[in-house]
Amino acid sequence: MSIGTIRELGCDGKTVLLRLDLNSPIDPTSNLILDDKRFREHLPTIRALSGSRVVIVTHQSRPGKKDFTPLEAHAEKLEHLLGKPVAYVDSIFGRHAREAVHAMKVGEVLMLENVRFNAEENLTLKPEEAKKTHLVKKLSAMADVFVNDAFGTAHRSQPTVVGLPLVMRSAGGLLMEKEVSTLSKVFSGAPRPVCMVLGGTKVDDSIDVARHVLDNGIADQVVVIGVVANVFLIAAGYDIGKPSAQLIAQLKYQPEIEKAKEILSRYRDRVVMPESVAVRQDNHRVEYAIDKIPPDAPVLDLGMDAVATLVHEIKKAGTVVFNGPAGVFEDADFATGTFELLRAASKVEFSVVGGGHTAVVIEKLGIEKDFTHISTGGGACIEFLTGKKLPAVDALEQSKKIFG
Repeated sequence: MSIGTIRELGCDGKTVLLRLDLNSPIDPTSNLILDDKRFREHLPTIRALSGSRVVIVTHQSRPGKKDFTPLEAHAEKLEHLLGKPVAYVDSIFGRHAREAVHAMKVGEVLMLENVRFNAEENLTLKPEEAKKTHLVKKLSAMADVFVNDAFGTAHRSQPTVVGLPLVMRSAGGLLMEKEVSTLSKVFSGAPRPVCMVLGGTKVDDSIDVARHVLDNGIADQVVVIGVVANVFLIAAGYDIGKPSAQLIAQLKYQPEIEKAKEILSRYRDRVVMPESVAVRQDNHRVEYAIDKIPPDAPVLDLGMDAVATLVHEIKKAGTVVFNGPAGVFEDADFATGTFELLRAASKVEFSVVGGGHTAVVIEKLGIEKDFTHISTGGGACIEFLTGKKLPAVDALEQSKKIFG
């Protein structure tokens, strides 16, 4: 199946509804956008649509959060990066918005108000229900075709991402296309051996990925780091100390220990756990073997022995998929594991990073260009790797069936 491309859609001279994901870190006091990575990722798609009228539908944060703001600053930021005017209208589909779209000339770009200001966009709906919402009816009436470039939102089943494709000829933007084709390559055609490095704190997602890639022979090896490793260490019978065990309980990840046990019982030879860790004691970094972790010290990084072993494993791979840090990388004393493993991953033939925190570290290290692909969607990327069909991608495939 294919999601359709901008080239096939033939957008020249048309009014295009373009769904982007410009959700970015914002300074709540000054309203300044602190990181424009997502804006930059969407520029090729906007430029590819320069022969049409581009109406941007996007969001910032969600109801109840401090950074749930209007999009005036986003339009200004995009205008600066694009090097051409980006008009902003503080309405989603009201008369003000409709008139602004109607008055557009070919080559112009207009950004509508934060689409999550509309209550319907915050609902999780099946595509058939989503297409009946006022939001979808009103937006679809304002344009000729729909392009979805918001990979970061592809795992959500919200009206603009799953409803619009069912009522309009649609395609994926260049970023969506790149994400889907690169991540699909991990499942078939990636240079072997394939090594998955799963870390950070999203233990449930990581365990789903580990199970899927091991059950289906997609990965030859799974390396676990961060809180994910701590869950596997408990599952393997190690005492990781009270603070780290409490964190797992606090994050409600105790049920994942049983799942990790099951994975270890079937694939013990293919799951690589750290053999040593670094903890904080008396405000210093101290290292211990995993069978000697002190009861009262939090595990905050890999030990240097573990770093050496895991770097060696990563370097043997043809493909590395890296998701989540190895420890509290924000603290220089406990950043070594994350930094060294990422440096090793950047040197393999085919390297994919699952966005989020890991992407921030890579930028800090200045090694972005050494990776094959850095995903713009942490949640969407990891869900894709669990083998689930992403709702937005599925909707684009359906659209191709309906409209050809």
